[in-house]
Amino acid sequence: MKKDKIEVTDETVGIICPVYAGEMPRMVRSFLAKASIQANYIFFIYTYGMSSSVAKPNAISAAEKAGIKLDYVNTIKMVDNYLPGFEVKNQIDTAVQKNIEGQIETVCRDIEQHKQNVHGINLFHKAGIAIIGNTMGRALLKGNNAKSYIVNDQCIKCGICAKVCPANNITVKDKVCFSDHCEVCYACLHHCPKNAIHLKNERSSVRFRNEHITLKEIIDANQ
Repeated sequence: MKKDKIEVTDETVGIICPVYAGEMPRMVRSFLAKASIQANYIFFIYTYGMSSSVAKPNAISAAEKAGIKLDYVNTIKMVDNYLPGFEVKNQIDTAVQKNIEGQIETVCRDIEQHKQNVHGINLFHKAGIAIIGNTMGRALLKGNNAKSYIVNDQCIKCGICAKVCPANNITVKDKVCFSDHCEVCYACLHHCPKNAIHLKNERSSVRFRNEHITLKEIIDANQ
């Protein structure tokens, strides 16, 4: 992700990312723009909590602009950790109803069989991308969102927030400082061991982290 030139060659290549306001994260779009991907089968999976809206045609459009032909695009509904929009405890309590593991099994089976499911983008899709992705997405993913984050006196300056940030947007010295290229992933909020980072408009002080992924794995991946 942090390299200027990326070349990927394999039999099968997949990209998995969350939906942000009907859009993919900025760094994933940047990755597609600079990556050279050569494969016989390329799949794209979105994870989401509320709505995948125009996410599928958005992925197809972004890939086409990057000269990448997708063979399979799908979504998996999971826990939504978007704090301004959701009570996280409710999301956790209702996760079992979403049959997350069953969705993953279906997608894995499709990929194993090299299933094809990509269709053309019509005028309705293009309008949706313009309205939802380009308008809402730009407002949400403008980069300086973290400037408004609140760090309370529970902070012990452990630096975990900086280590889990995929955008190198956080530095910790005498205090926690946020720069202007936030990806709005909320990793810093959800991984803070003291729950010391908050949003002015968050609907919940409860935090969530995927139980199948360790903190060390996330930190190692970022490094």
